[in-house]
Amino acid sequence: MQTRALGTTGPTVSALGLGAMGMSDLYGPADRAESIATIHAALDAGVTLIDTGDFYGMGHNELLIREALESRDRDAVTISVKFGALRDPAGQWIGGYATDPAHVKAGLAYTLQRLGTDHVDVYRPARVNPDIPIEETVGAIAEMVQAGYVRHIGLSEAGADTLRRAAAVHPISDLQIEYSLISRGIEDDILPTARELGIGVTAYGVLSRGLLSGHWKPDRELAAGDFRGFSPRFQGENLQHNLSLVDALAEVAAAKDVTTAQIAIAWVLARGEDVVPLIGARRRERLDEALGALEVTLTDDDQQTIEAAIPSGAAQGDRYAPAQMASLDSER
Repeated sequence: MQTRALGTTGPTVSALGLGAMGMSDLYGPADRAESIATIHAALDAGVTLIDTGDFYGMGHNELLIREALESRDRDAVTISVKFGALRDPAGQWIGGYATDPAHVKAGLAYTLQRLGTDHVDVYRPARVNPDIPIEETVGAIAEMVQAGYVRHIGLSEAGADTLRRAAAVHPISDLQIEYSLISRGIEDDILPTARELGIGVTAYGVLSRGLLSGHWKPDRELAAGDFRGFSPRFQGENLQHNLSLVDALAEVAAAKDVTTAQIAIAWVLARGEDVVPLIGARRRERLDEALGALEVTLTDDDQQTIEAAIPSGAAQGDRYAPAQMASLDSER
């Protein structure tokens, strides 16, 4: 397994990480046994980074990861946890993010219990709360680093100015943010700032939540609660347009004798050694396909051909609904 460092101060991890969200939440029902088998297959393949959130299934995801890691070497796995998103007992989002110092520490306590571990490798607020200075949030996590409960501090969906303010309080290992052929907004300001500060990028949504997988059909019926049913990119004419872009990418992939998903992942891998794509595979066959991207070598000409198939800004529809987009620090 190829490895990459999460920034200049973070841990060294596998070049691909496993995002576990879909095993518990937001993409419709998942099979528990297959989820655990997929985690095991990832570990056996050399994947060492597992990403989760304490609000994925309201703790279910952390408990699932605990079960999957019971027979494994805990110290061989880097667990990254997001915290702060607020949900009610029915699972509905109730708005806001609990990122004040008290909630930082309380949330961490519950996470440690659910994961059955004495430390989290990377702990990060799921979003930047505009009403709570990032210095307070990072400062509270820094206290947990000093106490030994957290190894590294990360951020998620933070803008360039927030990165600077956070890094002035404590070293930041990595920024978790959406980055794919369809979502390239970070290239203008956020990615250069992260590189200036020595902050790595863990890229989620590298297949744009399945849109770039080559497996998405325009008539696909979504299960109740599937996030994509509310995503503008998956609606009406937007979806038709975006799938035409994917068709163009599929032709490029076929010429390389790889799958559409593999060439999309390989493109993200080629953006720099400081970028680690997170793969949201829920089944072993999808994991195997994603891991195949590590064997894909892209020349400069290949990358130009890929970007001609899906030019920057060519996709239609935002990645989130308007209210969610307005709440993103990274989009301000």
